[in-house]
Amino acid sequence: MTIKLSDQVVNFVRGLAPEPRHQLRLALRAAASGKGDIKVLEGPLASYSRLRVLTYRVILFYRAPNEIECVFAEHRSIVYEIFAEELRKKLTSEK
Repeated sequence: MTIKLSDQVVNFVRGLAPEPRHQLRLALRAAASGKGDIKVLEGPLASYSRLRVLTYRVILFYRAPNEIECVFAEHRSIVYEIFAEELRKKLTSEK
């Protein structure tokens, strides 16, 4: 399975301290083989999943059976609110 990272995810991971950055990279590689703490989200984010790594969350979108897109990453405490708001903005601008 291939994993594609959005620019936001790449920049977020690069900005972390060495140990969390290493843990996130390992978790992303593991997610490519279907491993890791991955859970399908509910409510307005039901078409997405999340990958839990330490105190961070990565929002995943399964594009095809063999492709995962990592669309957003942030600290656990704020990730869902920020991502939901970004998604609302994107949907409103497309109309």
